Amino acid sequence: MLTRIYQKKAFQMRKELMEKFYLLKEGHPGSVFSIMDVLIVLYYGKFLRLRKKNYSFEPIDDLIISKGHATVGQYPILKDLSIIKKSEWNNWGVKKSILKMFGNIQIPGIKTATGSLGHGIGFGTGIAFYAKKNKIKKEVYVIISEGELYEGSTWESLLLLSSLKLDNLTIILDVNNNIILGNPKDCLSLGNVMKKIKSFGIYTEECDAHNFQKLDLKFKKFKKIKRPKCLIVNSIKGKGFKKMEGKAQWHYFNPISKQQYEEMQNDLKKNYEKY
Repeated sequence: MLTRIYQKKAFQMRKELMEKFYLLKEGHPGSVFSIMDVLIVLYYGKFLRLRKKNYSFEPIDDLIISKGHATVGQYPILKDLSIIKKSEWNNWGVKKSILKMFGNIQIPGIKTATGSLGHGIGFGTGIAFYAKKNKIKKEVYVIISEGELYEGSTWESLLLLSSLKLDNLTIILDVNNNIILGNPKDCLSLGNVMKKIKSFGIYTEECDAHNFQKLDLKFKKFKKIKRPKCLIVNSIKGKGFKKMEGKAQWHYFNPISKQQYEEMQNDLKKNYEKY
């Protein structure tokens, strides 16, 4: 039943985001759609808890998308969960709206501005440490890209996280084998990433980024692990749209005709029509 809900949301969120990318003629769809299913499990699986505030909701736990160009993946979910107003989503690209292509703290549900790569784990470590020190029950999830492993600040933050032994922080490393320049193996090999992260004393496993059942089980298991955690999710860049899948050039939105746009949306519908 829960997997069916995840699948329905996967179709809905991809469809709505593609509509916005086409309207705005900009964005980073490849990177967004590679982590879309992870976001769906985190929010609709209630790993990110919410509290009611007046006529809307606000997060109890925090999510930081360190690869800031993919933050827009949160927007339709935040709208659907009544964290941001539907009018802000509807106005985006048409009228004045708080929504931008990169997230910022003016947007409800967005914890911090990101986009300058390599800072998400540092932000998350600070938030998780403050929560622990002040006996605040809070889980922090940080999504990073494999491209951020080229940033020295990422490794410095891992050192601090390891030293503080924060069990309320989970790193999610999105491995889609396509940074902006192409496959990292063809640029500068990152080597055995799992072995490197484990060497910091961080509990590390991997998972298919598009298998809802396995993602759900991993996050449930991780909640019981009493040390810093990292889930390496193996994803497909542009997942859901065959024209984009596995193609580095779809890091950015590409000019497409109305016919091509409609074909892509129809292709998405075929992929999810049984749901």
